[in-house]
Amino acid sequence: MTTLLVIAKEPRPGRVKTRLTPPFTPEEAAALAEAALTDTLRTVAGTPVRRRVLVLDGTAGPWLPPGFDVVPQCAGGLDERLAAAFAGCDGPALLIGMDTPQVTPGLLTVDFDGYDACFGPADDGGFWALGLAEPDPELLRGVPMSTPATGAVQRDRLVAAGLRVRELPRLRDVDTAADAEAVAAVAPYGCFAAELARLARLRTAGRR
Repeated sequence: MTTLLVIAKEPRPGRVKTRLTPPFTPEEAAALAEAALTDTLRTVAGTPVRRRVLVLDGTAGPWLPPGFDVVPQCAGGLDERLAAAFAGCDGPALLIGMDTPQVTPGLLTVDFDGYDACFGPADDGGFWALGLAEPDPELLRGVPMSTPATGAVQRDRLVAAGLRVRELPRLRDVDTAADAEAVAAVAPYGCFAAELARLARLRTAGRR
């Protein structure tokens, strides 16, 4: 595969993971977002691809490992931002977000032999991964984002374009506190699980 894209927001309080608040404070939610982003970028760094790109809303911080190109997100809705990310690719590309810190290099090592697209559904009705052998921004523009039907609409768009779609495993995004607990249980040795455990210890200590 030629390019791995990660679309993300700078983990700043009040701007990321707002559905974690409550029970977490905005600062705690941002710390969890940074941990999820750290895990995701480390996994991408360990995946064999020619180019790694962080499509970022904000400014890169110490959580960014070497070996990434950083490009700013364009203006507009999420569909436009995803479309623009693919528009910057000159060969096969796979795009993921920062909400699935349980990803592994194995999940991200995809090929397009016999397929034109890869699609990773998410438990909330969206999708955690989208790969295109020949990136076409028009395949994403106009898809309603952040709804329970987003994944189905996006997959239908691929099929309607005549693409052969490879289904990737279904994963759970981190949106709520329940999601955070479930994802940490799946990936107990990552930064995300460690940060969630640290916050739990602080809360327990504060109740004494």
